[in-house]
Amino acid sequence: MTTFKALGLSAPLLKAVEQLGFTSPTDVQEKVIPVLLETENDLVALAQTGTGKTAAFGLPLLQRLTPGIRQTQALILSPTRELCLQITNELGLYGQNMPEIKIVPIYGGANISEQAKKIKRGAQIIVATPGRLKDMIRRKMIDISALAYCVLDEADEMLNMGFYDDIQDILTHTPKDKKSWLFSATMPEEVDRIAQKFMRKPQSITVGTKNAGTKTVEHHYYKINSRDRYETLRSIVSITSDIFGCIFCRTKIETQKVADRLVQDGFKAAALHGDMSQGQRDTVMQSFRQQKIQLLIATDVAARGIDVEDITHVINYQLPDEVEVYTHRSGRTGRAGKLGISIMLVTKGDLRKLKLIENKLQTKAQHQELPSPQEMLESQIQRWSMSIKNTPYQPALEPYLEAVYHEFEALPKEVLIQQLLSKEFGMIELKKSQKASFDTTVEFSETPKSKSKDQVRFYINLGSRDNYDWPELKDFIRSMTNLDKEAIFHVDVFKSFSYFTTEIQHQDLILNAFEGLILDQRKIHLEITEGRKTRFPKGSGGGFKKEKKSKDRGKGKKRSRR
Repeated sequence: MTTFKALGLSAPLLKAVEQLGFTSPTDVQEKVIPVLLETENDLVALAQTGTGKTAAFGLPLLQRLTPGIRQTQALILSPTRELCLQITNELGLYGQNMPEIKIVPIYGGANISEQAKKIKRGAQIIVATPGRLKDMIRRKMIDISALAYCVLDEADEMLNMGFYDDIQDILTHTPKDKKSWLFSATMPEEVDRIAQKFMRKPQSITVGTKNAGTKTVEHHYYKINSRDRYETLRSIVSITSDIFGCIFCRTKIETQKVADRLVQDGFKAAALHGDMSQGQRDTVMQSFRQQKIQLLIATDVAARGIDVEDITHVINYQLPDEVEVYTHRSGRTGRAGKLGISIMLVTKGDLRKLKLIENKLQTKAQHQELPSPQEMLESQIQRWSMSIKNTPYQPALEPYLEAVYHEFEALPKEVLIQQLLSKEFGMIELKKSQKASFDTTVEFSETPKSKSKDQVRFYINLGSRDNYDWPELKDFIRSMTNLDKEAIFHVDVFKSFSYFTTEIQHQDLILNAFEGLILDQRKIHLEITEGRKTRFPKGSGGGFKKEKKSKDRGKGKKRSRR
């Protein structure tokens, strides 16, 4: 077994490695460290995320620096603030026995003047994001004209994020005789262009196979209909009790929407996207690292460079367009020799993408069947039981305990548990769906309250075939009327139509809001039901024939609602 000492590291670095508990180098460290210590070559290293690349370039870099020179000797470019801070922290740990080496992170969202002061006081290593560094160069707050070393970390991610022009501009301010080390998980055309233009006959080292997924990651997929995407996700996370994972969505809106629905369904989830402030993002990431959040729902851009240990699952809520993006996503699990699972939700239109992923990763994704309603219910009950067991006692409730004890003292423990279980899960009705995209589904139904004379029930010709479920239809009605969340209730979604109830005071507002509405070249019909004289918005054409409505409603299949 190769040791760190055999790689040629100095005594202070070996001591730090020992203090950190590292016993033997990873594959990329074993191949890269001797090359960077013993040769003057530029280097291009390809290795998957999470394989120890920071130590692979960080340890040789620290050993090569001249401590007595205050001027900046090394620049490390990274794609995101999170990765910038992570690299700075790791280098600080590796150099804990080298106090004369100063490392300063440069990133957006922090006080630029304070960062400039730290550099002026002396910084042998600067770790920077491209945008902030370019800004400081423009303002003449930083001088990188005497660099000895330049490291591009996660180069493919930086270029995927659109930093190609920024990186080119930054590198023109660096000396031509510097040593350049480029680290990347993949080698797309843009990365190759950077290497050819700014590096001198670089030596190449590849750990594993190009574009191949790590061997510790299993790739699974579920065949779905697009409209059942969220229900599939909820089913998966419901039966995976120990999940600690990332869920990737295409857009910021979708990210927030999925996070909100998971929270409503009782999961510890949070969104991470570009519309959030830096403070909000930092809070979410801190909670995720501490595993206070079980599921992080993110866009690819917001998640760039995030490196969190022990992620068990990565779920592709939508498949990305590029295989390289999928490689980055799946590379966030299966680290440090632990098994990880990357899950894809695949529609008929995604089958071609699935084949491309399998071909380029040289692996076969495993088709998975959706859990049965019984399995989902069993998992939910188990999670509910554990949440009760793990709920901390609140001393402030002490004065009320005696009254509660008295209330339940005649009730046997078994009966009390039965009643608690019935209260929590008694409204769940297990049903077999008629072969939609699932073989089975769990429908959550709320026993309807008796309709008050001050309430009105509406019929609308939108349903599940229009990709609506009850929360989405409720949100759509609210967006048309500007009514509060509580103003729309008892929403029932069927295949081709739906019902909803509101207070009678909102009746005219709703009818007027939908008057003459056309969506996707289709006229939207809205009418008042349940014994009242049918009323249509003006210009709607008078609605449906009675016989057709009865037939359609008889065939409708009820979907999830509360």
